[in-house]
Amino acid sequence: MLYFRHTIGNRFLTFLSNLFTDLNLTDMETCYKMFRGPLLKSIPIRSNDFAMEPEITAKIAKRECRVFEVPISYLGRTYREGKKIGWRDGFKALRAIMTYWLLDDIYAEDEYGSHILHNLERARRFNRWMGEAIQPYVGERVLEIGAGIGNVTEWLVPRDLYVASDVNPHYLGYLRNMSLGRPYMKVEHIDVEDPACFTPWRGKFDTVVCLNVLEHVRDPNLSLENMAGSLEPNGRLLLYVPQHQRLYSSLDEVLGHRCRYSRQELTDEVSRAGFTVESISDFNRFGVLGWWWNGIKRKRRNFGRVQMKVFNAMIPLLRNVDRFLPWSGLGLLLVARRR
Repeated sequence: MLYFRHTIGNRFLTFLSNLFTDLNLTDMETCYKMFRGPLLKSIPIRSNDFAMEPEITAKIAKRECRVFEVPISYLGRTYREGKKIGWRDGFKALRAIMTYWLLDDIYAEDEYGSHILHNLERARRFNRWMGEAIQPYVGERVLEIGAGIGNVTEWLVPRDLYVASDVNPHYLGYLRNMSLGRPYMKVEHIDVEDPACFTPWRGKFDTVVCLNVLEHVRDPNLSLENMAGSLEPNGRLLLYVPQHQRLYSSLDEVLGHRCRYSRQELTDEVSRAGFTVESISDFNRFGVLGWWWNGIKRKRRNFGRVQMKVFNAMIPLLRNVDRFLPWSGLGLLLVARRR
């Protein structure tokens, strides 16, 4: 039995949830939600009461999951028969809607560092800055190594062929959703250190994009050789890596960084793999301050969400003054051609 006052409350909470998640659900508070097992296990659930409904709804919206509603049969209970929900639960739901709109607590900790990578990758203005920096060098047949959830990808498409790859199964799910309606876009599991993953793609691309990946791998020489093999002669490699080993910190540890590069180290590795370096430039000088404060000074293992939102908001200013700052960047952006 669904009481009239419950109907009004349900519609109000569903309206608010849809407003903050940009979904279009008929009933957010339905107790029937079905998930693929790996997806559900990857989402941290903090609530143990009726607030779980708006919490999980907010998190799947931020994860950009595909959501489908199907009709169900419902036979409600009366309070005498055991119905539990009351007006206090409505306020818990309101609090959950606001809390998980503000917080990006959408990844459980895993071996890929998804929770911290997501905080970094949700800085949309920073990703746009990165995408626009490399866009002039991107051809029409592109392989992206370590595409993550596609936040730089969206600034590089459409192309004649765009293969977005990663090893994180959660990110591959994101990318497959992103590829819907984009017939030129393929999503592949590609381990940059596994030559077998590159066998079907030998000489297929005119551009390989590899951002924030090389510092993770155990064998960078093999990885660069694999990427070179997927390029046609004279094809371009666009590479971004973190810079300054003296900035290596707790943040690098949790992200699984093998090292932070110097210009000479990066140039030597790329040259040994059969590339000719066209240019190498500093990127994100202002970010050095935040990395030093969080990783070296405070020894944090994640970035504060408020910090990331403030940093993202400042990007239009920072990208215009970045080249005038009197120190080198947090990262290096390299453009090279396969010999």
